Amino acid sequence: MRKQFLAFISIVSFYSATAQAVAEPFPGPSVVDTVTVHSEAMGKDIRCVVIKPVGADSLPVLYLLHGWSGNYSNWISKVPELKEWAAQFRMIIVCPDGAYSSWYFDSPTDPAFRYETFVGTEVPGFIDAHYPTLRRRTARAISGLSMGGHGALFLAFRHPLVFGAAGSMSGGLDLTTLKNKYDISKRLGDTVKYSSRYREYSVLNVIEKKPADSLAIIFDCGISDAFYKMNLAVHQKMMKLGIRHDYSERPGGHDWAYWKNSLKYQLLF
Repeated sequence: MRKQFLAFISIVSFYSATAQAVAEPFPGPSVVDTVTVHSEAMGKDIRCVVIKPVGADSLPVLYLLHGWSGNYSNWISKVPELKEWAAQFRMIIVCPDGAYSSWYFDSPTDPAFRYETFVGTEVPGFIDAHYPTLRRRTARAISGLSMGGHGALFLAFRHPLVFGAAGSMSGGLDLTTLKNKYDISKRLGDTVKYSSRYREYSVLNVIEKKPADSLAIIFDCGISDAFYKMNLAVHQKMMKLGIRHDYSERPGGHDWAYWKNSLKYQLLF
């Protein structure tokens, strides 16, 4: 009994110390940069927002993706608290541009859309070269909302040597149910002739090829969200496949009020 009590005290002490460390931000506000990253894959320059705590070195990085019809500035303009949260959670936050409707994969029909290569390889390479990062997979996380939620899980499973943690908020995780929406057919081609692509590029099926190194995974969706059922389906499939993850569902819809609240949980995770 005494051993169990001491173990309990140790666990409480560990979590108290961890919470205290997270709650003590770096001194000063974070710096918000807008940088231009050249994509060799697409032959063009693309903008990204980088939020870096002042006076900090050797930091982990969160790559935070925007949704359909959005751009690189969405997160910082809609959630300006990111400047405080980057310091509080001691991390660099990078918001790359994923175009109006890239869905964050390399389009098999349009070579002008190679955003899997851009976000999965080119942007992390640029950030590691220009910022004081911890250059290892366990210090890189990727998350996003809606289209960006799909992109984050898609990229993490396909690039496990780059990312060690992944998240999604209200992700569009099953493209087979969205074939004629959100420009997806422009990226994957004819919905009948190339129907297999819609299964192949969906997170719901990408997760079947589990990486050798485990990923730390967190995702959620509001119960009033049109994407709720597909998120629940991914959760259930991960359970069946034995993929460890943190899944939650809460009241809320497909909007910034939900995503702002959700991001705080994911940053802590």
